[in-house]
Amino acid sequence: MLINLLLGLSTMIVCLLLQGVLVIMALRYYARHLEQARTTIFGAMRVTSGLMLILIVGNIAQVAAWALLFCALGEFSDFDVALYHSGVNFATLGYGDIVMSEQHRLLGPLQSINGVLMIGVSTAALSRAFQAVVRVALPGNTGGEA
Repeated sequence: MLINLLLGLSTMIVCLLLQGVLVIMALRYYARHLEQARTTIFGAMRVTSGLMLILIVGNIAQVAAWALLFCALGEFSDFDVALYHSGVNFATLGYGDIVMSEQHRLLGPLQSINGVLMIGVSTAALSRAFQAVVRVALPGNTGGEA
């Protein structure tokens, strides 16, 4: 059990680093395209959509990292199955149609905790940008805080 805890926590740290890099990239993208967001509501939505896509790529990369761990541990021989199982864990869906062995089952809840935290970080970044874009795009707004 201790080895699974260490593997899970190590993977969570890798995911946090990856999430941090992707959030910084997403916010830099937002800052570079802020003027475009100020022009029209469609420009604002285009910029917000780009930000969202960057954040989603980060979350998918984290799901893939967990899937690689599952394959390395011999839980799944097919990466597609490992990726599906990892996505279900990360999103906390918990279908239960594919389960890991008793030896590594602690990794499922650890990944779910990781997914809740990292999706929360993505949501916070997207919400902040979306609020700023809406504030800027509203008619009669002088620009305000972005």
